[in-house]
Amino acid sequence: MRLSDFIFNGSLSFEEKALQIFESQRQNNPVYQRFCDALEIRNVQTHKEIPLLPIQAFKETKVLTTAEHSKNENQNLEFFQSSGTSGMERSRHYLIEPELYRKSIIKGMQYFYELDEYIIWAYTPGYNENPNSSLTWMLNTLIEREGSGLSKFLGLGKPFDKKAIRKIEESGKKLMLFGAAFGLMDMLEIDPIQLPEDSVILETGGMKTHRREITKELLHQQLADGFGIPESQIHSEYGMTELLSQAYAKGSLWFECVPWMEVSIRDPKDPMEEAEHGEEGVIGVIDLANLYSCSFILTGDKGIQREDGKFQVLGRWNPKNLRGCNFLIDQD
Repeated sequence: MRLSDFIFNGSLSFEEKALQIFESQRQNNPVYQRFCDALEIRNVQTHKEIPLLPIQAFKETKVLTTAEHSKNENQNLEFFQSSGTSGMERSRHYLIEPELYRKSIIKGMQYFYELDEYIIWAYTPGYNENPNSSLTWMLNTLIEREGSGLSKFLGLGKPFDKKAIRKIEESGKKLMLFGAAFGLMDMLEIDPIQLPEDSVILETGGMKTHRREITKELLHQQLADGFGIPESQIHSEYGMTELLSQAYAKGSLWFECVPWMEVSIRDPKDPMEEAEHGEEGVIGVIDLANLYSCSFILTGDKGIQREDGKFQVLGRWNPKNLRGCNFLIDQD
């Protein structure tokens, strides 16, 4: 069986899938192989023993799995790139099999939502200028799949189209509004509006605006008040350029993963060790959909986790406190 065939197969355990992908990436991903060799890790018995590659690697080199792709450094591959200003070091995540990401997007949304019930609107200032944004790719996928002609990207800096809202209500579907947090707040200042009462707002992060930085709790409260819907219908997504799967928080601050993704909180002084439940640490992610890059990632985010596996994101960890990985990456 091809590895990509069983990622979403519910009859196999997460452990089985993770161990097989670990062995494949340890053998066929030069960057991850060097990382494991530096830590003197050859074999693991459980997925908890799998080392997590610092996310900085995606900025410093090509993180590619499979011999045919990793050998040809000049191959013209599609990639996602993180946002940033000119001259800033930005992550690149190469997309070997777009259909794998498409499946992860749709199956992930369907795990949390009755996706066919929703019209998708997207308001993504800051992402529109990035032609290689993974978030924009994701939203395009959802908009194209919906197919009614009512799903769309909203024009930047423009007020809501009240006629379009009425069409959604007449269609019998609900509205799901995706947006960067600061963009949604700015929209309310342009044109406060009452959304249909069964709407869901899905904020994708970006807490800092050009004026202020607010807490997640206050953000959700202000979005609920501003759009006239219950706070329980303000949801959050946790994702990043370096991952092909997302976690979701529905009406709370606690994120839950899709079945092919697992989060752990790591001790920043020794990322091979997990922090105690409720203790702050660095968020580690196993994303099995990262089949052709690296599925085992140590992010730069700070978080805490409950015993049931749900987690909160508490901001960025000071990168100076994290062990770098550039000494593990050969520069060609």
